[in-house]
Amino acid sequence: MMRRSILAGLALSLLAAACTSDEPEPPTGPTATSEIVAVPASSDLYAGAPQRVSLGLQLHDGRLVSFGEAEVSFSFVGTAAEPTEAQPGPSATAAFVPTYGTPEEASGPVATAPNDGRGVYQADEVTFDRAGFWTAEVTVDVEGMGTQTAETTVPVLDEPQIPAPGDRAEPTENLTLDSKGVPEGAIDSRATSTGAIPDPELHEWTIGRAIEQGRPALVVFATPVYCASKFCGPVTDMVQDLAGRYEDRAVFIHVEIFKEYGETIVVNDAALEWLQLPNGDLTEPWLYLIGGDGIILDRWSSLWSEEDVETALEALPRMGRS
Repeated sequence: MMRRSILAGLALSLLAAACTSDEPEPPTGPTATSEIVAVPASSDLYAGAPQRVSLGLQLHDGRLVSFGEAEVSFSFVGTAAEPTEAQPGPSATAAFVPTYGTPEEASGPVATAPNDGRGVYQADEVTFDRAGFWTAEVTVDVEGMGTQTAETTVPVLDEPQIPAPGDRAEPTENLTLDSKGVPEGAIDSRATSTGAIPDPELHEWTIGRAIEQGRPALVVFATPVYCASKFCGPVTDMVQDLAGRYEDRAVFIHVEIFKEYGETIVVNDAALEWLQLPNGDLTEPWLYLIGGDGIILDRWSSLWSEEDVETALEALPRMGRS
């Protein structure tokens, strides 16, 4: 049986990022007084490389802060063994990234019901210069509430724990429509309720075959039915939408997380190969862009901007027919 760990989220089922590590608890310190709470929504942050850092914002009454932008400032506060006075680090403007299909209902940050504005604020190109714990101070001007500030703490490691940009992709033989002797739900969990595997375009290629043929691949690791964060279904739908518009730039692959999910939980080998942390836990959902040379070009955790992914796909050369 495989253990899964899910970061604290917004009301658990509303916003969660699936990740943990062997890091100890962060050092404690004073927290900002505010009507909002900031929640980390990024996995596997590490030192020395620009990354996306995502944060969810929740009000104490359960509503979310959605749309517009927020300002984020990061400060290094040491390690669990050696806490230190806060040392200022990078800062960034974080843009709201909604779940796929959410209509844009406001131009600036507003309080919303969870069903009307679930998403995260994403800061791009954030580089942490050392491993340890970093506080993220979020400042956001919420309509009808004024300026709100909240803090949270994120762990930053020396090295990534799962495949990262610049690494050579594993030539994984993930399950496809041609796989024999496995339940359809192991290929796509949605088949357990629909009776058929949806989005066949996402289940034709293995990562290994794409690498062997020198084809770029956009690979989403997600379990649309069993995802605790509620992000897996929308992000898989997004990848299917992209597959219809960028079939000349890459092959598109969905890797289902679970081979069995019930009294017995069994994780697919492909998901373990890519997403299992050293402590045995699993982190998902993830999106990977692999170049035609088999090198990982980019990755996104938890929730991602369709525009970001489109930009990455458009940068790829057009490829011939398979």
